[in-house]
Amino acid sequence: MKIDAVDFFYLSMPEVTLEGDGSQDALLVRIASGGHVGWGECEASPLTSIAAAICPRSHGACQAVLDSVLGQRLDDIADIPRIARLVGRNSLDLLQADHTWSGIEIALWDLLGRRLSEPVYRLLSAPSAFPKLPYASLLFGDTPAATLAKGRAMRARNFRAVKFGWGPFGQSSASEDRDQLAAAREGLGPDGIMLIDAGAIWVDDLEAARRRLAALEEFRAHWLEEPFVSGALDAYHALSREACSVRLAAGEGSHNPFMARHLIDHGAVGFIQIDTGRIGGIGPAREIADYAVKRGVTFVNHTFTSHLALSASMQPYAGLESHELCEFPAEPKALAFEITSNHLMPGSDGSLRLADAPGLGMTVDPRTIARYLVDVEIRAKGKTLYRTPSVMR
Repeated sequence: MKIDAVDFFYLSMPEVTLEGDGSQDALLVRIASGGHVGWGECEASPLTSIAAAICPRSHGACQAVLDSVLGQRLDDIADIPRIARLVGRNSLDLLQADHTWSGIEIALWDLLGRRLSEPVYRLLSAPSAFPKLPYASLLFGDTPAATLAKGRAMRARNFRAVKFGWGPFGQSSASEDRDQLAAAREGLGPDGIMLIDAGAIWVDDLEAARRRLAALEEFRAHWLEEPFVSGALDAYHALSREACSVRLAAGEGSHNPFMARHLIDHGAVGFIQIDTGRIGGIGPAREIADYAVKRGVTFVNHTFTSHLALSASMQPYAGLESHELCEFPAEPKALAFEITSNHLMPGSDGSLRLADAPGLGMTVDPRTIARYLVDVEIRAKGKTLYRTPSVMR
């Protein structure tokens, strides 16, 4: 069968703020092939990703992503990496192509899983999906008191692990950051797993990160995530050698497997965090999960948006029993939560389990798309290159 249609839906909250919350808008991808439909989600700026899908070619290695997708054969899972290679070759100089392709690739896996009546993780040769330990992923409060309240709220929701990130952390003094860490630990309780995300705030400033190590160890942070930007491998390597009980985590910014491998091999991270909506989809994420196992590094998903994205991000390491931590968006905006009519929620034992259902096992709610849909038309050279598609097929 051939890929007949690829539709992009740009959704947005009525107001988008400056907070570091990626759940305020979304770009959904719907693919139709042979009477079957699959859904995916790009983790990127919606309009720029749409532009990468439909832009007029600049030259042979800078073509629109859809030029390499529409009309392609989709008979089995081997066709997905084949199409990925076409996109990589034909859109080599189109830097947004990786993010755009990621959502398309996820939708292709979902479609094939539905057509074959198999969960995606089984198509990836995992006979079963092991339960994961979800960590509530949220932003630091603006004050230590607000962070304390957030920690207590997550404990009340029975989360055994919580990640506090971004917000004011790293933007003031090490002393003020220590107050935030103390509040996070108190709110979470003495036995909770506390994870800290600096949001690449120090870029490559090794000394700034060093000044926080003592407090991170004092309050028993399990990891320090993204103290630096993804490419600052020397800084990652140096800090990982100096930290005692705190290990480094990074990888969400990787938009191809090579970037993730470099963080493992040259950055010496202990946890590699991969977003299927950025790295090129589920296949490349699975590649890094396998690589992490060989290198003795723990694979973790990156997800801060919808449960469609959450399901996609869990598929690549569903079969890895000992890699159990799983990022769970605990405070998503209404848009992100409402994208699907069903959800992946922790069970009574606190564990998160993928559904034994075809594809990603998630049902996209057309009412949500209609409610948050942004009306867009893109024209160039006298032609309409993109117009917001109809929700109904």
